[in-house]
Amino acid sequence: MSISEKEIDEIIESLLRMTPSQLHWVKSAIKAFGAVQEFGRAPDSDVVTDAVLASFGDRLLSHHAGSRQALSKDRFEFAFEEALQAAGIQAQLVQSRTNRGHDINIGGIPVSLKTEAAANIKDDLIHISKWMELGRGEWKLSLLLNLFLEHMQSYDRIFTLRRLKDVDDKIRYELVEIPKKLMLEAANCELEIRTNSKQIPQPGYGYVRDAVGNLKYELYFDGGTERKLQIKHLRKELCKVHAHWIFQRPFNNLL
Repeated sequence: MSISEKEIDEIIESLLRMTPSQLHWVKSAIKAFGAVQEFGRAPDSDVVTDAVLASFGDRLLSHHAGSRQALSKDRFEFAFEEALQAAGIQAQLVQSRTNRGHDINIGGIPVSLKTEAAANIKDDLIHISKWMELGRGEWKLSLLLNLFLEHMQSYDRIFTLRRLKDVDDKIRYELVEIPKKLMLEAANCELEIRTNSKQIPQPGYGYVRDAVGNLKYELYFDGGTERKLQIKHLRKELCKVHAHWIFQRPFNNLL
């Protein structure tokens, strides 16, 4: 898309009115957008079109023009909604930011959004540190498992934005879909309470395995102060990578 002379004049006039601090921010953004980049999507992705790929990538570039920190969950949600809408895809975040079910509707389909950005993140294993809160009810693994299965009835698809470890001077992100069908296999998981733990209530695990006994993923029922459910060691090969964004790390990060 070309820019008109009128738009150029308006931009110049705006720049001339800016303070030195504001100009510094603008320069940082311009440098970020000019960074060496590699954006890619799965050809059969029904969510990440070419337009969504480019739009969301620009939002990642803009974010890292002023921050070393990974895109937070709330910023991911807003950026993803805006990228989808800009691409002409119907998308609407839920009004309540504390909603216990889905986070966004995409084309009328309820979707749960997650993020992962731990320092020890593994490329091939997904870890969701807080899938849901488990509340203050009776701490019995079978009941907690039922809460998880019930929770999943409120959304049809699950996406997680992963900030992978930098490689050389490159920042890496990927958008992965966790199949709901895969997570529903937890209905037949092997439950184990950690009786040797000093934590009260004692934490527990639910192991989901394939036909030959290999681990697909673990449910971790964390009995700590938050009483939350974590998903651990989820094999990424069982999921779908819809897109990735790789770009040069800015040298003038501010935060």
